[in-house]
Amino acid sequence: QMRAVESGGGSVQAGGSLTLSCAASGFATYSIYDVSWHRQAPGKEREFVAEIRTDRSTRYADSVKGRFTISQDNAENTNYLQMAMLKPEDTAIYYCKIVSWGSVYWGQGTQVTVSS
Repeated sequence: QMRAVESGGGSVQAGGSLTLSCAASGFATYSIYDVSWHRQAPGKEREFVAEIRTDRSTRYADSVKGRFTISQDNAENTNYLQMAMLKPEDTAIYYCKIVSWGSVYWGQGTQVTVSS
């Protein structure tokens, strides 16, 4: 069964760093898919954070540009979201989304809490 599995969330002080991982579980090695990260803060709608496409192009939300970096390890079928200079407003549940051949897989989410 193919699914997205996030890990790496936690609590950090403002200015700190965290790296989230998204494992493409059940996918064949070197599978082709797009990966994006989204987040949802309490009382707010889920919003786009970053994506990396199969051609390795990346896109970021304006709010995280210059602070977050998305990367993909195809050999390990794992995606990474490196988050630096974290701010309290980055506090949210972060979700990984994999799109492969028209099928969409959402992870269960991982909590990131940034204290001031």
